[in-house]
Amino acid sequence: MSDIGKYRIKQLSIFSENRPSRLGAVAKVLRDGKINILGFSIAEGAGYGVIRVLVDRPEEARDLLTKEGFVVKFTDVLAIQMEDRPGGLFDLTDQMKDINIEYGYGYRSPPYAVLIIRVEDIDKSIEKLIAGGLHLLDNVAFH
Repeated sequence: MSDIGKYRIKQLSIFSENRPSRLGAVAKVLRDGKINILGFSIAEGAGYGVIRVLVDRPEEARDLLTKEGFVVKFTDVLAIQMEDRPGGLFDLTDQMKDINIEYGYGYRSPPYAVLIIRVEDIDKSIEKLIAGGLHLLDNVAFH
């Protein structure tokens, strides 16, 4: 794996009808498989939802979910550490002005927070972020 490749985080994108209990069904499959959910977000559009999940064992999670009939694909995302304080997100994004963020979500992990982003050009973005002195979490942090 190239040095910058270690910053590619495998996110599961799970496509599902937008109806009651779908998140619960995903959570049950992961619980039964003893897969730990590290972060997630939900988006919807036109009657369908996309559940984006970071887990400790992405390949096993994909296999279990697929076996249960879910449509699942991997998406590479980046995890960037930021200061957990008012203005932390602004300071981070101010250093990322020339990077196109397709979507993102965050979580808090004291003493810092983490921004998860999908970007247009992941390798170029990794190089720019590292050159700018930002701290990217590597994929080992998500296993």
